[in-house]
Amino acid sequence: MTSGRDRVAQDAAARSIPIDIVARPQAASLEEAAAILGIEPAQIVKSLVVKRHDGTFLFALVPGDRQISWAKLRAVVGVNKLQLPEASLALEATGYERGTITPFGSTTAWPVYADERIAGRIAMGAGEHGFSAWVDALDLIRGFVATTADISD
Repeated sequence: MTSGRDRVAQDAAARSIPIDIVARPQAASLEEAAAILGIEPAQIVKSLVVKRHDGTFLFALVPGDRQISWAKLRAVVGVNKLQLPEASLALEATGYERGTITPFGSTTAWPVYADERIAGRIAMGAGEHGFSAWVDALDLIRGFVATTADISD
């Protein structure tokens, strides 16, 4: 079975997105992970898998120092209801456990919505605990044909 890291790397290569996957110690929080990586929390992008009312999913990418704005995301997606699925549903939808979720190598290529504040070189989940993926935000957005909008508070 292909590891989560390998799925991430293969998908990035297929999309011609340069990516670096680095090992990092386990962190108890996003702030601790940022400190370990020597960056600001905003440079870590949270990849949230979000369930639509019809049972399909999407990825919402939000800077680490911000929270998803449900009202803003619903307006951009054009739906009345969105929710975070249970951990088991998130795993089923993406092939990744919470804390490792990334659109790279997801078992289903769900649409990607990126907060407009994501910029520069960012760190994000790499498909496995104890690893971070470094990628340029513009390459990420281009490679996934992501919808970019104000989706966070």
